[in-house]
Amino acid sequence: MQNTFPDQPTNLDDMHHEALMQIEALIFASDTPVSIARIKQALGDHFSSSQIRQLLQQLALLQHGRSVELIETAQGFRLQVRAKYRHIIQQAWPERPVKLSPSLLEIIAVVAYHQPVTRADIEQIRGVSNNSQVLRTLFEWNWIKESGFRDAPGRPALLVTTLHFLNAFGLASLNDLPVIQDHKEGLAQLEHSSPC
Repeated sequence: MQNTFPDQPTNLDDMHHEALMQIEALIFASDTPVSIARIKQALGDHFSSSQIRQLLQQLALLQHGRSVELIETAQGFRLQVRAKYRHIIQQAWPERPVKLSPSLLEIIAVVAYHQPVTRADIEQIRGVSNNSQVLRTLFEWNWIKESGFRDAPGRPALLVTTLHFLNAFGLASLNDLPVIQDHKEGLAQLEHSSPC
């Protein structure tokens, strides 16, 4: 791998600034969130993981007052348009957003807040039958997956959310889900943070 920094930096401030710019370029150019390990490797292991995290915090501060922000998701860091500018993106590319249906939002909220759950659990909580197409869509998007089986007659599959779900909603972990009082409040919160 090519060295990304000179062996004898002329000045530590220049090296620090260059590292910030390289990290920003890496994250900007990536289609997916970039992990600290990937950044560390790309920078030739010149920085420790804690130093990379400090640089990422500084990069986030540099985005203050701009239309994009640096966020941490379950799989790493990404740049995204701030929520207050979503409307202009939707006006410029009206075909781009995929509107999440109420049933899809309900099902993903039930899985996220009650996991692991079976299909029957989802139906019981929602009070309606599951649409198999919606579940298929969630599997295709890799927002949910099977994670074992319940020790019950028929051994129904247990469903859980994935890292892709967390990334789609800009969450670093399930602990970042909004605290809710009831199911309807959870739906409203999840819909508000929807990526579309």
